[in-house]
Amino acid sequence: MRVLLADPPAFTPPYDHALASALARAGAEVELVTSPFRFGEAPAPDGYRRSELFYPLSSRVFRRSRLRLPLKLLEHPVGLARLRRRKADVVHLQWLSAPELDDRLLRVDAPLVFTAHDILPRRTAGKRDLWQRLFGRFAGIVVHSERARDQLAELVDPARLHVIPHPVFPSNPDRRDDGRTLLSLGIIREYKGLGDAIEATNRIDGARLLVAGDPLESIDGYRAAAGDRAEWRLGYLSDEEIERALGDATVALFPYRPEIDQSGALLLALGAGVPVVAYDVGGLGEPVRRFEAGRVVPAGDVDALTEAARELLDDPAQLEQARAGAERARRELTWEASAQAHLALYRELL
Repeated sequence: MRVLLADPPAFTPPYDHALASALARAGAEVELVTSPFRFGEAPAPDGYRRSELFYPLSSRVFRRSRLRLPLKLLEHPVGLARLRRRKADVVHLQWLSAPELDDRLLRVDAPLVFTAHDILPRRTAGKRDLWQRLFGRFAGIVVHSERARDQLAELVDPARLHVIPHPVFPSNPDRRDDGRTLLSLGIIREYKGLGDAIEATNRIDGARLLVAGDPLESIDGYRAAAGDRAEWRLGYLSDEEIERALGDATVALFPYRPEIDQSGALLLALGAGVPVVAYDVGGLGEPVRRFEAGRVVPAGDVDALTEAARELLDDPAQLEQARAGAERARRELTWEASAQAHLALYRELL
């Protein structure tokens, strides 16, 4: 089977790479179509081909500058035309980076699949008619949680929705945590709730917060609030730097706002054996609950976030139980299982 995975904006290179590699190991012929990654080296292909058909200029020249957007919109139709010329049995889009253009210009000659990583992207979430039309173009839509399926069932025929859990990203960091370190991992932006993580840390005696990620907003207020209770490792972190942060962490915090379904950073934490405390937002809580790998608390409840984190830090037995849960998630939420589920979906559509 020839599978074309497409992530035009290169939003999730680690996910794209892991899925493409697993599909290739399962016997598929896989091409990943994407754009130059703007913040570092993309993973080297492992058993699949990688083609950078989208945004050859805007991705390389402007990085995060707003000047990139007008050029990107000009380049997008060219990328779609190149995508259509690729031969495949199934075309699986991971992201729609220009929904208004995709609504008019996205055309391929094979069954289309889409993964709704964010359910409805923040910028265009209010354009429900647009998304109903776009979703109607796909023979199958993958979501990562039962909650996401329930949400999208309002816009999409439920028969076309398929839950394939997001696998963990397994790693084996050297365990150096001091038993009191909370971790905030990933890109720093408003919906990640860093302020809540800082407030919870400040309320727990002897706790410290390790913030590891690339800021997309000013962190001056966060620094002032955290004072000497936080350590900051900023910038786009390499795999080695991420692994080091995971090895230094006792518990990872995910006090997200309700804007996403699942978090790659959360799956990095579970894959490293780090227990999680998460707000009950989107599908974040599903792997945590399923494997008893930490705590899930009501969204926006800083008191509950604090108490759950304190409970794990102060009780070695409960911490070990949560670590065992993270290990169960690591054993079951594998890329091999995800690849088999994807291939079963593809065969169903052919």
